[in-house]
Amino acid sequence: MAKKQRKFVDDGWAIWTDGDDTCTIYLHDWLNPKGDSYVDLAVRIRGVKLTTRMRVYIPFAISREEINDVSTLFNDTKILQAIFGSACIIDYKKNDFTSEIAYLGKTVDIVHVGTLDYSLSSLADGTLMDIDLKSIQPSIDNDEAYFIWRMPHRSLDKLFKSRVGAGSLLSRFRDLVTSPVLSEKHGYSVRINEPRLLPEQITRVGSFHRQKLKKAIITISISEDYDLNDDGCYRIRRLEQELYKNYIPNSYDTDDVITYQWHQDRETNSHGQFNFYYNITKNAVDGASMTVYMILLMLLAVAGEILGDFAKTLLGLQ
Repeated sequence: MAKKQRKFVDDGWAIWTDGDDTCTIYLHDWLNPKGDSYVDLAVRIRGVKLTTRMRVYIPFAISREEINDVSTLFNDTKILQAIFGSACIIDYKKNDFTSEIAYLGKTVDIVHVGTLDYSLSSLADGTLMDIDLKSIQPSIDNDEAYFIWRMPHRSLDKLFKSRVGAGSLLSRFRDLVTSPVLSEKHGYSVRINEPRLLPEQITRVGSFHRQKLKKAIITISISEDYDLNDDGCYRIRRLEQELYKNYIPNSYDTDDVITYQWHQDRETNSHGQFNFYYNITKNAVDGASMTVYMILLMLLAVAGEILGDFAKTLLGLQ
């Protein structure tokens, strides 16, 4: 079986806050093997009324223009229902900085990231997002708040980027004729607040080591053409296209998309390490291999007929 070059991406994310609070981080990856993958990053803070600052390390370069405040779409209650998994009542843009939603018997704030004062700094191969929350405290009415935004996920695009096969022409030809099935295998991991993967500028900050990240949830949406190992999967469901249709990233194809959700928290991992690892595979019939097969079959048929006629002539059978 011919195999594409195996690729591996090791994403090291980090999130920490200044304040007497606990956090949950959510990453929803929209995997597009053709390019233009996106990630929705959401942070839920409990105790947000005492939070003065939030910092997020993003493991790739990003600019302010590429950060999309998707919370502005939450006036669509179908989108809210898809994201929060229940019917929601929203007081949309109740002030300059927040909206308020009620669901499952509780009320929380949605902070519109696009209205906030934040800075982006380049660190190593990534970007540090530093958000000042002191100025919006008078606008926050509840003890729990969500921050959510979308941005291109370049390391995923790099993972799926097609590569020119290594090796000689003879070895590539051998791969083509070995099997018409082309196998792709990609290794992909998401690691959150793991110091060994983070720049020194983060790991030497005292507040990072006092962070109160309690839980991490990773959601992956990918076409059924690809298979994911779902051993650690918490829930698998189809993408609700009608609910998500005004929310999904531009150029993202929702046909036959499955959402895989993984869940990890400190109750099952006392060290507070949030490591999610997946294998992504795809087996497909390769057009080039099939063409080579057909050409070889025709050549062998013609050659066989010629050799047969030649043998008959030698044996005097004609």
